[in-house]
Amino acid sequence: MRDSRSRLKLFWRQLPFFLWLVVLWMLLWGQLTMLALVTGVLVAIFVTTWFRLPAAQMSGRVNLWYGLVFGVTFVVELVHGALSVSWEVLRPGPTRAAIIRVPLRVDDDLIMTHVAVASSLIPGSTVIEADRERRVLYLHAIGMKDLAAVDAQRRRVQHWEERAVAAVGTRAQLRALREGAGPVADRVDAGGAE
Repeated sequence: MRDSRSRLKLFWRQLPFFLWLVVLWMLLWGQLTMLALVTGVLVAIFVTTWFRLPAAQMSGRVNLWYGLVFGVTFVVELVHGALSVSWEVLRPGPTRAAIIRVPLRVDDDLIMTHVAVASSLIPGSTVIEADRERRVLYLHAIGMKDLAAVDAQRRRVQHWEERAVAAVGTRAQLRALREGAGPVADRVDAGGAE
């Protein structure tokens, strides 16, 4: 009885990933046919059986309003980033770039992933290193003419962290950010992180 319950729980936890793999397979083939569906299911069974990933700890809290804010802000930043990169390339003079260290304040894999992906997809910056233990992202960013621009880029990435926490983080994470939590790296260095 207990074994069947744990299998059912595992099935429900894996179901969204499984369905995403089937949809992805059909999109890759560009077909919405029965053959693509059946082969997608077979590939998804193979992938989920042989390449087990650790389960991502979800908060169980999704705020649709802040999810929409995240999405709309992302599109606006996408356009702004494209225009900034275009200007940086077309303007006379050398292109200035920097490697920026961005310490995150929330100790969560899912939040770190959201922040890294959003930061990398916006033109003009890309994550080149992620220190998972200390929750630090290292970005390569162009258009960095001085230290003020570097600080502004660091703040933009930390705002992505705030948006991600508001959309899918736990209430405790949201409270910690609102109370001014410091970087996880500082807590790890002090020996106080879990």
